[in-house]
Amino acid sequence: MKVGIIGCGKIAQVRHLPEYADNKDVEIGGLFDFNMERAGALAAQYGGKAYASSDEMLADPEIDAVSICVANVAHAELSIKALNAGKHVLCEKPMAITLRECYDMVDAAKKNGKILMIGQNQRFTKAHQHAKKLIEDGAIGTPILFRTTFGHGGPETWSVDGGKNTWFFDKSKSSMGAMADLGIHKTDLIQYLLNDRIVETTAKVVTLDKRYEDGTLIGVDDNAVCIYRTQKGVLGTMTASWTLYGEEDNSTRICGTEGIMKIYENPAYSIEIVKRGGEKIFYEIEAIQTNDNQTKSGIIDKFVEAVVSGQEPEASGENVLNAMKAVFASVESSETGRAVEIK
Repeated sequence: MKVGIIGCGKIAQVRHLPEYADNKDVEIGGLFDFNMERAGALAAQYGGKAYASSDEMLADPEIDAVSICVANVAHAELSIKALNAGKHVLCEKPMAITLRECYDMVDAAKKNGKILMIGQNQRFTKAHQHAKKLIEDGAIGTPILFRTTFGHGGPETWSVDGGKNTWFFDKSKSSMGAMADLGIHKTDLIQYLLNDRIVETTAKVVTLDKRYEDGTLIGVDDNAVCIYRTQKGVLGTMTASWTLYGEEDNSTRICGTEGIMKIYENPAYSIEIVKRGGEKIFYEIEAIQTNDNQTKSGIIDKFVEAVVSGQEPEASGENVLNAMKAVFASVESSETGRAVEIK
């Protein structure tokens, strides 16, 4: 399987390229980035060629699949182009910037008989997968309530072209801020853990503190707080933040009829269960990834496995649609000041 990388920023450098290089079923066929020097340097490091354009890469019959690692506003256009060119696609989150674009991506994958997978990597951490099984096995009884958070100091400390004028803060390139960058992860995760679907949201998606170099507030949200209700009647909050300046928070807590499950809350144990009678059970599985401590995500291997086997991947475009609906509905809720039902 020969893959191409479109967009050579930080996520390509710390996840896609090294994880493809580590997979025995993959050969890196080439890269494209508007910064040709960057693409050339990475091609020299990982193999393949530096293409002059994304169209040139997509026209190459030797390329079987591509990773789309560009700014949010180009996700749909490039994914659909790639699918129509007969390539399998792994697209970074958020899937797209409108619901119509999301559906168009799914339709293109179906029409061309190709895999479309979205980079919802939180599903694939060992702790989250084990937590899902524990919940299914009744370890905390029937889930009633949850809270889930993803926050750090902001993408200006992470992006390969960092600083206060990073593209993440530019609405014309990112469309949304913390909600699309971090909120989509936890929105998708809670549905995965509970084997459930969000059906209503009441949200505040706001800009509280992030500023450009000239001191004006950035053009996208830096915080989002959502109250979600699921189809099974579970209620909970999802918080996404770019203003956690002291340390990252990537934790989830699920309260059930027989106890509480804490995921990535205790630094020593990735899962902690507190039973109704006070008994505590600890699971030492793995530490959560942070911006400063990137470990293998598992999503690249799952994408390759899906392409090789021809089986629909777990985080397929179609499977991620409802999480994207919840994101767009939360933005609508914040703008209108009312709860929004997700059809």
